[in-house]
Amino acid sequence: MKEASITMESAYVMPIVAPMTRGVMYEFVFIGDPVSRLYEVRRYDWHERQVVYKKNLWGDVYGNIISYAYVPRDSEYYVIKPLRVNKSKKKRCGYVMLLKNVSSPGGLFRLRCLRCHFCQ
Repeated sequence: MKEASITMESAYVMPIVAPMTRGVMYEFVFIGDPVSRLYEVRRYDWHERQVVYKKNLWGDVYGNIISYAYVPRDSEYYVIKPLRVNKSKKKRCGYVMLLKNVSSPGGLFRLRCLRCHFCQ
């Protein structure tokens, strides 16, 4: 599995561009700095239509972790924009993983990381 730790400035999105295949399940995981107040992830298709929006606050059960599955309707590039807001600590790290569901010989499924911009 491959993943990436990224330096994020507070209140600025960090765009990630990744190709996705129609009908295949993907899992996206964003782990933000635990002391930030707000965490958001937005996903857009290549035509700039928002297809996913997730928001967590600091006091939520899994406040600094946003994870969701997504099955694209079209095979194209998608833009994923994680965001975190912390007024006192402007530059902190975030952690992102983009996993793809692939079939294994026994009919079971496993997730593997894609080679998106930050996983290379």
